[in-house]
Amino acid sequence: MPAKRPVALTLTVLVAAFGLTACGGGNRWCEHDATDRKVSDRYCENDTPGYEWESGGKSKKKTKKSRH
Repeated sequence: MPAKRPVALTLTVLVAAFGLTACGGGNRWCEHDATDRKVSDRYCENDTPGYEWESGGKSKKKTKKSRH
């Protein structure tokens, strides 16, 4: 039975690692700044000028409430 403990520990660590990456980075994509067009993640991963990470948590449009 002692041989099962390292396997269980390894599986627990893997599940935790995948869970953390799914929550942290799964909701972002790479965009070209000038056109706001989604492009391959490799542009942002390579720090290519003119490309940046965008996320779904931010809203680009702001609405104003009318005062009547």
